[in-house]
Amino acid sequence: MLMKKFAALALAASFGLAACQTQDAYTGEQKTSKATYGALGGAVIGALGGALIGGGDSTDRRQRAMIGAGIGALAGGGVGYYMDKQEAELTQRLRASGVSVTRVGNDIILNMPGNVTFATNSSDINAKFYDVLNSVAIVLKEYDKTLIDVTGHTDSTGSDQYNLELSQKRAQSVASYLIGQSVDSRRFYIVGAGESQPIATNDTPQGREQNRRVEIRLSPLTTS
Repeated sequence: MLMKKFAALALAASFGLAACQTQDAYTGEQKTSKATYGALGGAVIGALGGALIGGGDSTDRRQRAMIGAGIGALAGGGVGYYMDKQEAELTQRLRASGVSVTRVGNDIILNMPGNVTFATNSSDINAKFYDVLNSVAIVLKEYDKTLIDVTGHTDSTGSDQYNLELSQKRAQSVASYLIGQSVDSRRFYIVGAGESQPIATNDTPQGREQNRRVEIRLSPLTTS
């Protein structure tokens, strides 16, 4: 019942965003006003339940919550083996999906390109991307000894504040959908980085496309 409530709230926020689109007089693109972002923020945040949103180092707090809930922490050589298995399953399930799977130490990073996940200037998840997120959710539920950081990113087009708001909303949308698929909300940390962490140049269309993304970082649950 609780997860249905999460999903319903997220869906309500999604419909609200869609209903409050305006057309840019110069480009013809559909955009969501800043006022709309503020009004709908509470609905999306409510859908995220126990997830931590923005600000500060949340790792210790999440570790305590998960271990306190009876989910055992990984230790020693078991950490690498556990993450190896998770990486292999994600790679298999996400092949040809447009989502890259990268290993950095014991962390796994899923890079979800904005042009695949969202429409331009929107935080509404493309319906065709639901199956991809469903596959991610299956793995996250199977490998529940990981912490989940969801970070939204944009290119440098537009104001800093607008980009920050859009990146936060996109990260929240992805996290909310996964929580709606019964992934434990206490595992999540959600933040928008705006345009502050580019992975390519913003001077070309190709570079800006790479920078518009949502990243999911999976870190092993340990006691350290």
